[in-house]
Amino acid sequence: MTYTTQSQIPALAGVGYKPQHLKDIQADSGSVKWLEIHAENYMMDGGPPIAQLRHLRDQFPISCHGVGLSIGGELPLDVNHLARLKKLVDWLQPGLFSEHLAWSTHDNGFLNDLLPLPYNAASVTRVANHVDQLQNAIGRQMLLENPSAYVAFTATTMDEIDFLTEIVKRTGCGLLLDVNNVFVSGTNQEYSPEEYIERFPVEHIGELHLGGHAVDSDDHGAPLLIDSHDHPVVDPVWELYDRVLARTGPLPTLVEWDNDIPDWAVLESEARHATAALGRAT
Repeated sequence: MTYTTQSQIPALAGVGYKPQHLKDIQADSGSVKWLEIHAENYMMDGGPPIAQLRHLRDQFPISCHGVGLSIGGELPLDVNHLARLKKLVDWLQPGLFSEHLAWSTHDNGFLNDLLPLPYNAASVTRVANHVDQLQNAIGRQMLLENPSAYVAFTATTMDEIDFLTEIVKRTGCGLLLDVNNVFVSGTNQEYSPEEYIERFPVEHIGELHLGGHAVDSDDHGAPLLIDSHDHPVVDPVWELYDRVLARTGPLPTLVEWDNDIPDWAVLESEARHATAALGRAT
């Protein structure tokens, strides 16, 4: 089945919605022109979160980002999770829906992390089947996000870009390019983030992500970056973002900040930085 994305998300800057910012957003959203929610925070029948979201939906375009489907996992997708997700998507009608190329389930347990997977033929088949199942369930195209990675797998037989391209070819999904993840993975695995950006199939991108990361070192003293979403975007990531926009032109761009949430002024300032870059690309 072929899906098309009827995006209502403008090619401007957005941020991930946090309830503590509600009053500031309503008073003056500044450079922030759209909001993104994590689907799993709103997969209930009612209560204050749903009331807030219904109100925000009338003021802002909303993008919906899933974090719990474990699309890269070996287990089948949770049909109850899919049913709750479909209910949310049906009434919210988000401009875009996205999920991660990652896994977070093992046996009967759920890991509170988004873990990378080996890139090989078996993984292609499994991920493509899961993407098809998801798109059929919600009745729309999804965007698949490139992960942050900290290790390489001996079972890997293809690189990440070839893997993502094959998933797009088999399923008709789109891609979400997380620019910070490219920088994190490239640093950790010692490949060029700039070359990655130049090879990426940008014609399939529906959304861009920016975020901060933590800096650590491994047991040998080499840099180890953690995709922590608790810092401002660093200059090398802004430079990569400019490289992407030079190839694509303006695209919907989200600034992620999910831990150690700052005051609204800090987050809006990051969105203003993205807005300036989008203006230069125009």
